[in-house]
Amino acid sequence: MDVPEEDTNSPGWVFKSEGGSCVRPSRALCGTARGSGLVYCVNKVKGFRMPLNDDQSSDSDSSRLSESTVSSSDTEYSRQSFNSDSSSKPSSPASASPPKVITFDELMAATRNLSNWTLAHEIAVNANFCIKQEDYPQNSFAGTVKQIVHKAFWDHLESELNEDPPEYKHAIKLFEEIKEILLSFLTPGANRIHNQICEVLDTDLIRQQAEHNAVDIPGLANYVINTMGKLCAPIRDNDIKQLKATDNIVELLRQIFRVLDLMKVDMANYTIKSLRPYLWHNLVDYERTKFQEILEETPSALNLTTEWIKESIEDELSSISDESSSCPGADSSSKPIISPTLVLNNGYLKLLQWDYCKTIPETLITDEVRLQELREKLNQLKVIACVSLITNNMVGAAVVDVPDFTDHLKRISLPLLEGMNKKSFDLKEALNAIGIQICSIVNKSLSERGLPTLSEEMQSNLMGQIAHIVEKNNPVCSLIDKRIQLFMRSLLALPSFQKCMPTMPGGLSVIQREIEFLGSQYASIVNFNKKVYGPFYANILRKLLFPEAAMEKTEAETSSN
Repeated sequence: MDVPEEDTNSPGWVFKSEGGSCVRPSRALCGTARGSGLVYCVNKVKGFRMPLNDDQSSDSDSSRLSESTVSSSDTEYSRQSFNSDSSSKPSSPASASPPKVITFDELMAATRNLSNWTLAHEIAVNANFCIKQEDYPQNSFAGTVKQIVHKAFWDHLESELNEDPPEYKHAIKLFEEIKEILLSFLTPGANRIHNQICEVLDTDLIRQQAEHNAVDIPGLANYVINTMGKLCAPIRDNDIKQLKATDNIVELLRQIFRVLDLMKVDMANYTIKSLRPYLWHNLVDYERTKFQEILEETPSALNLTTEWIKESIEDELSSISDESSSCPGADSSSKPIISPTLVLNNGYLKLLQWDYCKTIPETLITDEVRLQELREKLNQLKVIACVSLITNNMVGAAVVDVPDFTDHLKRISLPLLEGMNKKSFDLKEALNAIGIQICSIVNKSLSERGLPTLSEEMQSNLMGQIAHIVEKNNPVCSLIDKRIQLFMRSLLALPSFQKCMPTMPGGLSVIQREIEFLGSQYASIVNFNKKVYGPFYANILRKLLFPEAAMEKTEAETSSN
């Protein structure tokens, strides 16, 4: 089956990671998710060349990226495991080798692997991932050029059909293209409709009819519309009705191509939805294999990851040194023992405060957007917790009887803190606005209960304390930040199969529901990342924590070769 090539870099094809769910599958395609035609369709959409088995059964809907993806054996790295050579080539980083010159073909191969790797990950873990058709902005230069060129084409076609006798050359080419598009929607085994389309839209026969001025353009268009109605998704039924109500043949052909473009997107999205369960069940091995291929093509593909882990080790050594200096009886001559799992967890925690203007470690590229969104939401929740703690400390007696005060606080704070991670955002102004709103709520509640409202001095002090959150090393902000870090650290320390949440530290009760939800998302990303890249991390940690053993292993391999 031949599927027309699509340029997915043009504005006509845009991958959407967020937003509404994909359109429903076509009625003609239900139950054929594993057909080779669907696999071929997604291959054409994005050059996605993951080997698929047509007979592979598609299990139940993919579950969330959760605890079930990671076993404790994949995340716990003992000292013994780092001194043993138990990893195979597909799942372990390439051995050390002299620097080599990377050719253009090797670079392009690595780029293709990177594209397939990130696309497969996004399809599998993001339930909202789909393709949407977008055009150039209306007043843009490119949009204006496109509009002029298209109008010129359709005006020329109309002039040809209005000639006496009519000129059908370009019209026949359009029907030939329509025929190929309709055939691309068919699944293997749909022989009857395949033969019917080829018979009715036989361009050789249409040319012969055109030579004798006997071609029935409206009849052909009507057949195309009826066939589209059989193949389209239910969401396109109204578009098909509008096509049937169009009388002008040139406008009808134009609208046919518009609806066919929408049907292509529907087909691609249904294919993505159908592939998701298969990708999910094979994602760990697929991502690990793809990353190994990238590493073989580009030996420096773990440099940032190595640096990230090295910084985490240095932070842990610094922490141990500080603890030793505070304990006079501690033996400072002994070499500190560092837990590899603790090193990795500390590295993951740093991602919640990562400056995303810097490049993220290579093994986390596929989850960069999700991690950045988590960081932004956590920053908002941190400010809300700080405001709540300051308010309760300063006017706690006044707010204790305010019904649903915490919900009021979140409702007024979240909209004002939207976009707070942008450079143009004025956090101090937002905090002033939050302070004014809190004073208003408290005074209103006090008035309704017949109690004196807050004095001007008390309101000024409260708003001033809230505004000081923006200052660096603010004690309240530092305290809340440490407690959020403590909760996230405790969450990562839990076994992956354990579904209960760790104890919520004090001061975070106001954001408990939100932080537990974000924490579960964060733990899922981390656990899955460990599952995929554990062998790579193990090799890096072995070299950094146990350099003697790594050197002996390298020497042994060299001598055996």
